[in-house]
Amino acid sequence: MGRPPIVYYAAGSSGGSSALPLLVVVAFAAFVYFLMIRPQQKRRRDVESMQSTMGIGDEVVTVGGLYGIVTEVDSDTVMLEIAPGVTAKYARAAIGKVNRKAAVEEEPAAEEESAPSTDD
Repeated sequence: MGRPPIVYYAAGSSGGSSALPLLVVVAFAAFVYFLMIRPQQKRRRDVESMQSTMGIGDEVVTVGGLYGIVTEVDSDTVMLEIAPGVTAKYARAAIGKVNRKAAVEEEPAAEEESAPSTDD
């Protein structure tokens, strides 16, 4: 007796593969990019900008939670005064936030121009 006959069925009436699985993968990749990757890149740019514009007299917080005032700035390090007379050296990347920028003093030349003149 023999084997049963082999019957081949058509894959479907569409005649080809559907693009729906590819569309789902592309939509998921766009979702991940716009909700996760792009905001992280923006935060990283903001932190790098903050660290590059840091100046002497700024009150900062390190990523470890230490508060201090910037007393010296080098290309990749920052000297912080963490208590009166106590300084510590930190990497720029260790600065997490600038709490308060140093007050910019006005130049004395501007004050001299605004003073009333006494011509007799």
